Amino acid sequence: MTCKEIVKNLDNYIIGQAKAKRAVAIALRNRYRRSKLDKSVSEEITPKNIILKGPTGVGKTEIARRLAKLVNAPFVKVEATKYTEVGYVGRDVESMIRDLVEASVRIVKDEQTQKIKNRAMVVVDKKITDVLYPLKKARKPEDVDTELFRANFYEEYKQGKYDKDSIDIEVREQPKQLNLMDGIGAEINIGQIMGGIIKAPRKLKKMTVERAKEMLLEEECEKLIDPDQLNKEAVYRAEQEGIIFIDEIDKIAAKKNNGQDVSREGVQRDILPIVEGSVVNTKYGVVHTDYILFIAAGAFHISSVSDLIPELQGRFPIQVELDSLNKEDFKQILTIPQNAITNQYQQLLKVDNVDLEFTEDAIDTIAQIAEDENETNENIGARRLQTIMEMLLEDISFNATDDNPLVKVKIDKPFVLNTLKSTIKTHDFKKYVL
Repeated sequence: MTCKEIVKNLDNYIIGQAKAKRAVAIALRNRYRRSKLDKSVSEEITPKNIILKGPTGVGKTEIARRLAKLVNAPFVKVEATKYTEVGYVGRDVESMIRDLVEASVRIVKDEQTQKIKNRAMVVVDKKITDVLYPLKKARKPEDVDTELFRANFYEEYKQGKYDKDSIDIEVREQPKQLNLMDGIGAEINIGQIMGGIIKAPRKLKKMTVERAKEMLLEEECEKLIDPDQLNKEAVYRAEQEGIIFIDEIDKIAAKKNNGQDVSREGVQRDILPIVEGSVVNTKYGVVHTDYILFIAAGAFHISSVSDLIPELQGRFPIQVELDSLNKEDFKQILTIPQNAITNQYQQLLKVDNVDLEFTEDAIDTIAQIAEDENETNENIGARRLQTIMEMLLEDISFNATDDNPLVKVKIDKPFVLNTLKSTIKTHDFKKYVL
């Protein structure tokens, strides 16, 4: 996609923040441009990493997350505060690369599974019908022609008529995993310890036909996928297309004369070689981090980007400040995005036969309350809308049930004021009085 197309797609989910959208769009487009160059040239071009500065809830994380979805790129979100300096108990910074490769493996595996799904399903259908058909045939009325019964059976099976029937089917037992502490290592799959020499045992289990299809399909797809090719492609994708979003980086950028400065600076120095370009060993192979795109974010309330060590600052040449959200932003957030919070509640409550309608004056009042609450209390950005909406619809959500007939509920300004009167500050309430 072009930069304009990327921004347009981001606009479907994120209100405002034009500068941040432009910055990430250019970074993403530059990856495409780099992929079209000769290898001798592309090897010299590294990503321009980005720092997003702004208060919580203004869209920093959402921008990065939506960006990764647009191109189906390996993406992980990590928190800088979870890491500790080498030699201390806690997560080591290299674990973010291992997490990225895991995400890449899932993407590649899903893609390869889709390509071979039809071939695998033929084998799955045969295994299930070999078990199911004799059971159905044993109950066949004597006056029904066997060939006609067989033809009808296979047609009904394809239509999913037997999906809820229970059968005894032989499936592979899932190997157990050992979960080790962060910093010591990732999960260890016992089935992989011996390099695949010991195969997982198979066991006869009772389950629905629908569940049997899922389990057997997974087994057959794994047989058809070449693990070496999968791992190689996953590592390549992680190296060339991976995006790591480091949240709360401001928390390790403390001001001087603080007792925690030493450990925080140590984490920065451990992150530095990862961002600069280094080699990390993973169970899928060696990963070079030179071309991974890093997007860091933080509120920077009590610190600034300049409090990061100079070497790390230099590895994030693009710094974008996101704007605080105001009433007009909140109104748009409530109505415009594809995943607008009002639409989410409408869809949720429709399950219980409640038809919600939000009037324009209700949207205006909710937005005003959100702005005032962020000004008088902690500014939590768009997350304030979640709090307000939960309080606003609590009684409706609690009492709704699908046993009742369809009920239309209009959420207007008087409803909002009456429901939220206990939460609105006394000195702010006057501006809502008609």
